[in-house]
Amino acid sequence: MATASAQERNKQLDLHALSSNDAVYEQDILRDPASIKPWLAYIDFKARHGSLVEQNFVMARACAQLPRSYKLWRLFLSFRTKHVGKLNPAIFTSEYRKVIKLFDKALILLNKMPRIWEMYLDFLMHQPVVTLTRRTFDRALRALPITQHRRIWTLYLRFANAAAGDTALKVWRRYMQTNPDQVEDFIELLLVNGAYTEAARRYVELLNNVRFSSKHGKGRFELWSEMVDMLVQHAQDIDTGVDTGLDVDRIIRSGLGRFADQSGKFWASLATYWIRRGSFERARDIFEEGVTSVMTVRDFTLIFDTYVEFEESVISALMDVASTRADQGIVDDDADFDLDIRMMRFEHLMDRRPFLLNDVLLRQNPNNVSEWEKRVALWGDNKQEVVKTYTEAISAIHPKRAAGPFHKIWVGYARFYEHGGDLRSARIIMEKAVKVPFKSVAELADMWIEWAHLELRNENFDDAVRIMAKAIQAPKRSNIDYFDESLSPQQRVHKSWKLWSFYVDLVESVSTLEEVKKVYERIFELRIATPQTVVNYANLLEEHHYYEESFKIYERGLDLFSYPVAFELWNLYLTKAVDRKIGIERLRDLFEQAVEDCPPKFAKTIYLMYGSLEEERGLARHAMRIYERATRAVADEDRADMFNFYITKSASNFGLPSTRPIYERAITALPDVEAKDMCLKFADMEKRLGEIDRARAIYGHASQFCDPRTNLDFWTKWEQFEVQHGNEDTFKEMLRIKRSVQAQYNTDVNFIASQALARTQQRPEGSSNGDEIMDSLARQAKALEGFVAAEEGPGPSKEARYLVNPDAIDID
Repeated sequence: MATASAQERNKQLDLHALSSNDAVYEQDILRDPASIKPWLAYIDFKARHGSLVEQNFVMARACAQLPRSYKLWRLFLSFRTKHVGKLNPAIFTSEYRKVIKLFDKALILLNKMPRIWEMYLDFLMHQPVVTLTRRTFDRALRALPITQHRRIWTLYLRFANAAAGDTALKVWRRYMQTNPDQVEDFIELLLVNGAYTEAARRYVELLNNVRFSSKHGKGRFELWSEMVDMLVQHAQDIDTGVDTGLDVDRIIRSGLGRFADQSGKFWASLATYWIRRGSFERARDIFEEGVTSVMTVRDFTLIFDTYVEFEESVISALMDVASTRADQGIVDDDADFDLDIRMMRFEHLMDRRPFLLNDVLLRQNPNNVSEWEKRVALWGDNKQEVVKTYTEAISAIHPKRAAGPFHKIWVGYARFYEHGGDLRSARIIMEKAVKVPFKSVAELADMWIEWAHLELRNENFDDAVRIMAKAIQAPKRSNIDYFDESLSPQQRVHKSWKLWSFYVDLVESVSTLEEVKKVYERIFELRIATPQTVVNYANLLEEHHYYEESFKIYERGLDLFSYPVAFELWNLYLTKAVDRKIGIERLRDLFEQAVEDCPPKFAKTIYLMYGSLEEERGLARHAMRIYERATRAVADEDRADMFNFYITKSASNFGLPSTRPIYERAITALPDVEAKDMCLKFADMEKRLGEIDRARAIYGHASQFCDPRTNLDFWTKWEQFEVQHGNEDTFKEMLRIKRSVQAQYNTDVNFIASQALARTQQRPEGSSNGDEIMDSLARQAKALEGFVAAEEGPGPSKEARYLVNPDAIDID
């Protein structure tokens, strides 16, 4: 055989005369026939210097001698595919077949090389040979291990998508067996090819797989929505037979259970599905079921609007048919009757909308009292439905969970019978209502009061009193806490002030004074009296001229309540006691009791009343002593006013000289700002008395409170005073004090900082910065005592500033 192959090779060499350059490569090949390096060098040489025929000849020889060499076959196949790739496969079919045969020959020994298969398949995909290409893909998948299939499937899917039709679906079905996570792309392909039934099944499988994760980032609801939209849009194209196992109604209803917050969309989609299937009556049943089961107003609105749109479209279609028949002169009574029935059904649907919406809100919260009241109002004069609604409300609402005043349902129920003239039934309802365990005692108290109002409206006054007496029944000594939630409202209602207040007003209207006094005394025994109770009881006794007893009631109230409530009671009590003109000694005792523990905040009013009493019925010096005590007892913000009032009264009663010790104590007790004003008033008083030296001394004392830069009014008044009553020495002394005070304030660090901050706030924004402020503070701090640091800016020279005395008096 070696001799025959050598002869064949010599024959080929004769056909292709070798050049001197080829001889070198041929010798290398003969020297090492099992190595591919000489062949690669030979091929490279021919690629640069040989023709296409020579390149093909050398590559064919190389592959024939080394048929298991992947590298040689890849070079040869790439060369041949590149050569024929420029040709039209429909015209040069024979050339393409030669390459196909060459690929088949290579794959005999290299069938485990995925790259060769990829080259072969890619080459086939550029030709109109669908069947051959599909079979070759199948061969590749059978030949290669499963770990290499991904590379083949990438091309196979591209080929399938290009082929489309049934071929694409079959290929994708095979692909899905090993790659189920690509189901979304498969579903899209199914929809494009109109395989809606299979797409629906794939959607169901996908959604039943709890471990499925969308590669497109879609959520569960989004996938559900896509499936439902597909089912509805192609309702007539989907096979729902027993063989397919698709029950669209059950599928969409399962979505209702999973996505309760989107129930409106699913109900509308289910109804639309049956409409597209032509089952209108079933669609109406779905709409009715939807509007009577959804839990939100949004879902209800969506379903109801779709329902209305459906009915309008049906009626419009029937009217068009009826119009056409009328134009043709055809009379169809059945069609007209059917149209009338549908119109009535549509009107009834629109009339039901408020009730259906109310049902939605009540399904959300059956304990919503206001919605039950709206439902009663919707029925209007329909008495049977009103009674039925009240009964349903009472049975549905849990008293402890009621959202709103539950007692209003009972009150409305009783008033319904009352307005109908059935007073007996109204009383029965009220009797049942007061036994209901309401959420709060206030509701139960309102219920008792409404029962009493019922009797009052019907002029049964004795029954109203009897009902209220029953409501406030309690043991002689009740230790029950009104705010103890562990007890029922019926056990605590006897301590309701609202109930007792109504009972007092009722008894006061229809009974004697003695009965009213018993009720008030019972209120005090139960320790539920309020300040208003005390005032009302005292006013009642005063109206019947029991003045001393009314005073005792005030005193009992003062024992019960502390400040600030006690202040109001003292105010009323003392006013009425003074008006009654009882004994002065007794009044003094009352006022002393009032001011004994009185907080400073309320002391001013009581002391003024006390002083006014002494001025009218006592001695003036006693009044002055009271005003003097008031200046110590009142709050800080009232002390200056109290001193002014004290000074005024002392001056009117004992003359201006008597106010001197008051002024002196006020200046000592008041803060600096108010002390300054008091000093000015004191100086004016001394000036009116002609005591110039005293006034000047007061000005000198007040100067320590007044910075010349911020209290210009004070220094202006002192200067005017010296101009009018002083001389050159006193004026200079005033100026010396002014400089001394100014120097004192200049060395006060806190004052300097506050003044600097005030100046920066007064300047326009941007006119100063923090460095300028700190420089100014440093200059002022370094200034000698008695001098003010010079400011920057244009001004007289240094020598001029020393020569000019700013405080010099202009004698002229």
